[in-house]
Amino acid sequence: MERAFQTALWLLKPDVVFILGDVFDEGKWSSPQAWADDVERFQKMFRHPSHVQLKVVAGNHDIGFHYEMTTYKVKRFKKVFKPERLFSWKGVNFVVVNSVALEGDGCTLCSKEEAELLAVSHRLNCSREVGVTGMPPSAPCLSFLFIMQHPPPLLPPGGCQVCGINSLTSAQQGPASGQCGDGRPLPASAPVLLQHYPLYRRSDANCSGDDAAPPEERSIPFQERYDVLSREASQKLLWWLRPRLVLSGHTHSGCTVLHAGGPPELSVPSFSWRNRNNPSFIMGSITATGHALSKCYLPREDMVLTIYCGAAVFLAVLIFAHFELLASPSPFDWNLLRKSRTT
Repeated sequence: MERAFQTALWLLKPDVVFILGDVFDEGKWSSPQAWADDVERFQKMFRHPSHVQLKVVAGNHDIGFHYEMTTYKVKRFKKVFKPERLFSWKGVNFVVVNSVALEGDGCTLCSKEEAELLAVSHRLNCSREVGVTGMPPSAPCLSFLFIMQHPPPLLPPGGCQVCGINSLTSAQQGPASGQCGDGRPLPASAPVLLQHYPLYRRSDANCSGDDAAPPEERSIPFQERYDVLSREASQKLLWWLRPRLVLSGHTHSGCTVLHAGGPPELSVPSFSWRNRNNPSFIMGSITATGHALSKCYLPREDMVLTIYCGAAVFLAVLIFAHFELLASPSPFDWNLLRKSRTT
């Protein structure tokens, strides 16, 4: 993961990186010392230049499932990653959701999450109504990496498969009649929704592609509030925020879903060999009015292991031939031996 991430930064040069949860494996159980060790390891693996912004979404392995989630675990996560609920940059709005807290049972953390999302909804709706000056239709194109662990359209070079392009009609932008409340005015643009759990869907039966779930697993029904969000929570998010694009993780497999009357959703597969043989991530180029997404694959684990094993066998043969431990070296081995002895 470290080598893949550093290579992606060097090759694709993103402006912002979003990691869609499950940064850690045992964050929900970690002692303070184990948590500190994991944080140090994460910061080493995912180090990045100061001009690249790294945004991390909370996952169930970071703060626990709903029944394991506590105020202490949430505060511990926020202290390290300082997640922003509403992130607006260069004309593009992003809303980050703690989907683990959308259980809908009225718990303290759940109530707080919904209250904050309602406040964000008010700001977004207000910005749509009054418009905001200073954001021309030709807003700059931003480049993003979307990772799930465990001039537009601008697509990344080499090795990336086009996943989809969606152009949106430019929002009407009249002169601003005032700010939305006391907060900073937002661009009059529908947001991109980022969360760990996917929105509700029955299963992965309609998913396809090299990084989709295995065929024998696609028809297995998803459990609400465990595999995906509940129908109620999903409808609330779509109604409150009216996003133009949803990006999620959690399932470890890739999937593109077109919600009825709603936005497209991409489930980003795992970035780790532990969960899949062919990890991948999403490269996005996003403007205030449109986006283009590409899927970029990491090297396959079985291919890398095959190369390593083949190289090890070849090296062993050369060593045995050099010390004349083989019964009958091939002509090729004799030539190598002659060259090594003359040098």
